This record gives sequence, structure tokens and C-alpha cells, in this order.
Amino acid sequence: MIRFADAPDGDALDDWKLLPTDPDWSNGFDVWTPGEAGAHAALATFADVAAEYDDGRNFPAKPLTSRMSPHLHHGEIGPAQVWHAVAGRGAGPESYRREIGWRDFGINIVRQFPDLGDAPNRPAFDSFPFRDDPEGLRAWQRGQTGYPIVDAGMRQLWTIGWMHNRVRMIVASFLTKHLLIDWRSGERWFWDCLVDADYGNNSLGWQWIMGSGVDSSPFNRIFTPVGQSAQFDGAGAYIREWVPELAKLPADAIHAPWEATPIVLKAAGVALGTTYPHPIVGHAEARARALGAYASIRA
Repeated sequence: MIRFADAPDGDALDDWKLLPTDPDWSNGFDVWTPGEAGAHAALATFADVAAEYDDGRNFPAKPLTSRMSPHLHHGEIGPAQVWHAVAGRGAGPESYRREIGWRDFGINIVRQFPDLGDAPNRPAFDSFPFRDDPEGLRAWQRGQTGYPIVDAGMRQLWTIGWMHNRVRMIVASFLTKHLLIDWRSGERWFWDCLVDADYGNNSLGWQWIMGSGVDSSPFNRIFTPVGQSAQFDGAGAYIREWVPELAKLPADAIHAPWEATPIVLKAAGVALGTTYPHPIVGHAEARARALGAYASIRA
């Protein structure tokens, strides 16, 4: 038996250099409280507003999602505990419990298709004509696409390791359909950035958007970034938080700043192409290109 006194010397944690330094991307992670106590505190907070979840979950500026996914992924709380904690509180909790079921559905699908993060579930998508666009991918990753709702989501992801679910769908649709970049590039970026990165949920979500997975959305469901932004972030509060260079724009200009008049832009301190980028692709052009690509694998 090895006695404690005979154990080898340990390492100082600081010597492992686990924290990022250049650049330090961890400054926003203080929004999370890891551990079982943090998980239960987050659940208690959500339970107080769960009745508003059914509709409120679509609005990224409102604190009406649970943010339980990191705690569930890391086993700090169990899905059965969450399921029962919100029971009997109306339509909102019932809608939320369906999302808990979706999580388990993802786990089950991965057991049947373990390469779900690498291979499309529908063989036709093996020949999909993705574009090789490193600059577009980089702009998307860094929240510099020129579409405020997309950029807000990608910056939130980079800063706190999490993104609102409605915005996850918008940014994923933008990458795969507006830019025609391989969904696996997005899946891997999410995997690297998310504190709730779950292989089943992440893979299933990306294939759902692409239209190539089990029980997925059709490919020709192409999210309109400006329309989604105006519908679910009407006043622009979410955009103002994560894209502060646009914060002074009025609500009727913040969703599509390239359509604002020079006077409005100047008053808000926005110089397109300098302080904030022009859109890297036009919506109508991108939609037509995406539908053409899709038609090529259906012929």
C-alpha cells in the first residue's frame, strides 16, 4: 500500500497554464456558477419565470430561458430533477419539458448513428456543393458578418460560451445557407466554444438546420436574418448588448444598418466598412444561391 508520505510530488495548478492569456477569452465566464449548488440555484431562478417560457424563449434579450444546459451536460443536475421541478406550472413548463425530451432524443440518435457529427444522416447531402470560404467562416466566427443579429449571437458565444437558442438557429442557417459553408465547420466551432457542448444536441441541431438529419427542418427553410431580428429583438436590446458599436442606432435602423440614411448613421457614430462591416453577402443573392445548390443534389 502506498502511504501518503511516499506519493510523488504534485504539480502546482498554475504551472499547467490552463487559463487563456493571449487573448484572454474567459472574462465573460463569470455568468456561470459551476457545480451542484450552482445548478440548483439556476433551476430555482428559472422556475420563478417558467410560466413565461413558451413564448418568452424566442426573445434573446429576455431572461426567460433556463440556461440549465451546461449543468445538465456536466452532470451537475439530472434531467429528471429538472423535469419534476417545473411540473404543474402551466404551458411554459410543458414546453420546456419537451426540450428536455429533445435532449434525450439526441442522446438516443447518437447511439444509433455515432458519426452524426461527421456524416449527414441523409445520403443525398454527401454531394452537397459547399463553398470553401475561409474569410466568410472567419467573419462568422468573430461576429463580423454585417448582419447585427448574427454578429450579436456569435459574440455572445465567444464571450460567455453560450448562445440563446433562437439565435443559434439564425446563425447556423446563415453559415450553411447564406454562406454555403459546410455545417461541420459550424458544429466544430460550437463544440470548441460552448460550455454546454453536447455531442448529441450539437450534432442533431446542426443537421436539423442543414436538413440532412433525423427529423430535420427542410433545407429550403432559410432564416431571414433581418426579419428574425425585427421579430424577436424588435427594440434591438440584444444587439445593443453584444454589438455595442451599433448601440446608438434607433430601433428602425439597428436590424439593417446598411439601409439607414447617412444622417442616421453619422448621428449614431456608425461608419459602415470602418466601425461596422457591410453585409458580406446579400440576402436575396444568398437565398437564390442556396436553393440552386439544393436543387443540384435533388436532380
